[in-house]
Amino acid sequence: MSELSCTWRGYCPALAIVASIIIGIVTAMLTFMGTITITPAFSWVLFGIAVVYLGILLITSNGSFPGRTSRCACSSLKTLLWGILGTVLFSVTLLGITFAATSVIGAVFAGLLLAFFTLTLTSTVCLIKCRTNCDED
Repeated sequence: MSELSCTWRGYCPALAIVASIIIGIVTAMLTFMGTITITPAFSWVLFGIAVVYLGILLITSNGSFPGRTSRCACSSLKTLLWGILGTVLFSVTLLGITFAATSVIGAVFAGLLLAFFTLTLTSTVCLIKCRTNCDED
């Protein structure tokens, strides 16, 4: 556990991006093979979660770091915002356009949807880590 200690500055958003890319690739492969499907109900749930996340982020980010802004917080907020906006974009796309169950484009969009949602969740963990003052700059 020493590699995840407070001395690891700035690596958390990079790890979040790598994890989301891996999850996205696995999701795209499983969707293309027909093992899993992204249903409209699932897309609606991810859309709702992303919109709530965006609302909470807009409300709380103004006074999150009074008097100081750390590099860790800025990079975590950037990746969190990218994850939220990507989740909203691809969930709306999957809701608006019907793809065949094993189409390549549908699998890529499903992979991107899950990749951005994973980025949202892992960036939230990074932001919590920053807010606990583990990464003081």
